[in-house]
Amino acid sequence: MALLSGQAGRLVIRLAALGFLGGVLLVQQLPALPSLAWAGLLVPLAGLAWRRPRLFLPLLFLLTAVLWSTFRAGLVLAEQLPLALEGQDLRVEGRIAGIPAPTERGVRFVFDIESARSGDNPVTVPRRVQLSTYDPLPALAVGDRWQFTVRLKRPRGFQNPGGFDYEAYLLQQRLRATGYVRDHEPPQRLATLGEAGGSPAHHLNRFRQQLSLRIGAALPGHAFAPMITAFANGDDDSIPDHHWEVLTRTGTGHLIAISGMNIGLVAGLVFMLARWLWSLTGVGVLWLPAPRVAAVSALLAATGYAALAGFAIPTQRALVMLAAGLLGVLLGRRTAPSVLLALALLAVLVFDPLAVLAPGFWLSFAAVAVILYVVTGGRSSPGWRARALAFGRVQWAVTLGLLPLLLFIFQQASVASPLANLAAIPVVELVVIPATLLGVLGLFTLPDVLAVWPLLIAGTALEWLWPLLEALARWPAALWVQAAPAPWALVAAGVGVALLLAPRGYPARWVGGIWLLPLALAQPAAPSAGEVWLTLLDVGQGLSAVVRTAGHTLVFDTGARFSARFDLGRAVLVPYLRQAGAGRVDVL
Repeated sequence: MALLSGQAGRLVIRLAALGFLGGVLLVQQLPALPSLAWAGLLVPLAGLAWRRPRLFLPLLFLLTAVLWSTFRAGLVLAEQLPLALEGQDLRVEGRIAGIPAPTERGVRFVFDIESARSGDNPVTVPRRVQLSTYDPLPALAVGDRWQFTVRLKRPRGFQNPGGFDYEAYLLQQRLRATGYVRDHEPPQRLATLGEAGGSPAHHLNRFRQQLSLRIGAALPGHAFAPMITAFANGDDDSIPDHHWEVLTRTGTGHLIAISGMNIGLVAGLVFMLARWLWSLTGVGVLWLPAPRVAAVSALLAATGYAALAGFAIPTQRALVMLAAGLLGVLLGRRTAPSVLLALALLAVLVFDPLAVLAPGFWLSFAAVAVILYVVTGGRSSPGWRARALAFGRVQWAVTLGLLPLLLFIFQQASVASPLANLAAIPVVELVVIPATLLGVLGLFTLPDVLAVWPLLIAGTALEWLWPLLEALARWPAALWVQAAPAPWALVAAGVGVALLLAPRGYPARWVGGIWLLPLALAQPAAPSAGEVWLTLLDVGQGLSAVVRTAGHTLVFDTGARFSARFDLGRAVLVPYLRQAGAGRVDVL
């Protein structure tokens, strides 16, 4: 912690974190993994960094990140399904690893393979795969050992501009093959979790699955039971599409993910309660002060809530940052919030360099950075009115601060987000989540007739809130949709956001609005007069053709519709047209 003292030390830590992030991003942009022989530069560079840390420490962290990312990515990529085994019937044995997610035709689940055979010959396949089944099966419980006959293929997604990078998602989740269960040979349950042991992750996910089932049984037919389940354990696969549509258009989808806000709420409540109770006892106030007891209690509670969420990536980030802050309390040191953010960034990237592939990584760190930029250095004003105004300003700041990033990643952002979050955050954070967690405790300690009451309170609060969110979602201008801005426009928008959100008294803050103009005005390249651009899109078994001239757009074939929840027109064609800046289709 001595390095954290002093302005120079804090600057070095911030630069080191940015250097490490830069190294991870550099590896992501290379066509092939670099050689680990570059590790030979670590020793001399470490010596230079020791003498002149402000200049060479960021370079040392950048090179370290390149090597670490290369090593970790190499381990993941080494698990390849042999091409000869693609499309072949394989008999695999292993464990259900994740909570099965319902689909329109069956279920989808993560499977940890322990052994595989092709005919009578043992074969090597990736250890962790994603399987789907389209036929009725007995209830799949996490941790149970099964034998399936499956067909696997390497991770493969549609390669189209503007579309979702499914291969990157599977890589980030360490899923090195996908496939489906064959029905010509009946699956066999070989052992239950209790009969054959299992890893701590299996036991944790089994508990999460049981929690989902118990909440569903306690709230049969309740419209918001899936959402309450998501608040309890992060299992959001059962939330219906029309609810997700409302959450997306109002910018409140972040409330469903168990992330920084939720983890911080639980930790804050436990911290205050533990500090108050320990102070009342009067025991050990000198040798074990109440703030330290409260910090340990808060960290344990936050870790427990993160475990309920399956230690998903957003909870990992929140937990790391919270632990860094509470460490300062335990050591009796005050640490600058920006240093805590830098330490959290370092810890997350060391733990998982592939986290940069997840949009949530960028959105969560950006949101925290915006909040710190707005509130750090400000004075807290007494009175509920001043605090309400401050809360509203934070919501406005987060909406404006994340706008460029949302447009760059998703090509859309909610304009109704500030108002929707102003109403939704107090309801969710002060009523829904505490009531849900009380209900979770009650389900395992009280009779169901008593345990259901907190869950009903959470459901009632959502029922009161939902009409407002639906009204905002119906507003035609609730969602800003446009082509993804160019990188230079994104940088300019970042400068504009920093100026607009600068503290009062900063000169010419209004100039930030000018820096934001390229975000909306810069358009993608388009055909000139007399030109015809032809684009062929990959839509699986066929091609979708988009013909563009200076004034018209023609589309031939939108691709297949696989289900009510997934069709290639929505997954491939619309994102491409949005990315290309084609506002309308003249002929289909």
